[in-house]
Amino acid sequence: MSVVASVLRASRTGVTAFNQQCRGFKSSMALNNKVCVVGAAGGIGQPLSLLLKNSPLVTELRLFDLAPVTPGVAADLSHICTPAKVSGYVGAEEMVAALQDCDVVVVPAGVPRKPGMTRDDLFNINAGIVQGVANAVAKACPKAMLCIISNPVNSTVPIMAETLKKAGCYDPKRLFGVTTLDVTRANTFIAEHQGTDVNKLNVTVVGGHAGTTILPLLSGEGAFSDEDRDALTKRIMFGGDEVVQAKAGGGSATLSMAYAGAEFAVKLMRAMGGEKGIKECTYVESSLTEAPFFSSPVTLGPNGVEEIHNFEMNDHEKKLFGEMIGDLKGQIAKGVKFVKDQ
Repeated sequence: MSVVASVLRASRTGVTAFNQQCRGFKSSMALNNKVCVVGAAGGIGQPLSLLLKNSPLVTELRLFDLAPVTPGVAADLSHICTPAKVSGYVGAEEMVAALQDCDVVVVPAGVPRKPGMTRDDLFNINAGIVQGVANAVAKACPKAMLCIISNPVNSTVPIMAETLKKAGCYDPKRLFGVTTLDVTRANTFIAEHQGTDVNKLNVTVVGGHAGTTILPLLSGEGAFSDEDRDALTKRIMFGGDEVVQAKAGGGSATLSMAYAGAEFAVKLMRAMGGEKGIKECTYVESSLTEAPFFSSPVTLGPNGVEEIHNFEMNDHEKKLFGEMIGDLKGQIAKGVKFVKDQ
């Protein structure tokens, strides 16, 4: 087989796998989802929009960004032979129109991390962006499912919540911080380490979505030496830094984040359509810990969060949990304060 033929075959295999996941719902379920990607022209937004265009669960895909290229991105995607109708919206004055009556809103909007930049460094810029999106959501689609990717997620999700509270339309069951990338990395790194099938792994990752607040529960994934456990845990926690450094100033984790964002949105839409038993780790308002927002396994349903599940930790994981929970609470408080000070 030629190299070109091999590449084409691999590409078709990948698309088929994603389609099978997208189509993992009962044919009798009514699925008619209007989806808006806010930040659709960016490094995450474009591949995320491509994956959502490929999903049969999406009937209308709206792309919004401040970048003038956005209508061109929409035109490009509209040539793909899948049923979803694509439209592009550009400029702050078109945000409400883009969001009008949407069922699902995925928000990767914001500036990406650069070398040497922490998620806290992103706060002052991205906090204002997310607050603006929340105000537009309150006007245009207050009942939509909101999937927040914009960093720092530990703070931007509380910003979205507090802004919607001010507008009188906050529903904690419909607001999600997308932490799927942490699970994706954990599955990938452990499969590589153990030489096992990555498709058979679904590692529980709890906490937040930044550095040490990311807590993979490896005790549920077999036996590891202390050295391997610590190395894997650190790599999962700081996988984003690995990408930023590898891109040498050229960007952050965009393609893997787009994949993870699309995977979560697709599973959420499947649950919205009535499919039972869909459980994902996601960052939501939670009473499991002393932190008001926390990522843990959540059963999804037609109205969003159906059940928040507890989790077990061994002594080592309890130690890590104790070390990080204060930081997580502080990052949440920072987001809450940002809105209250406005």
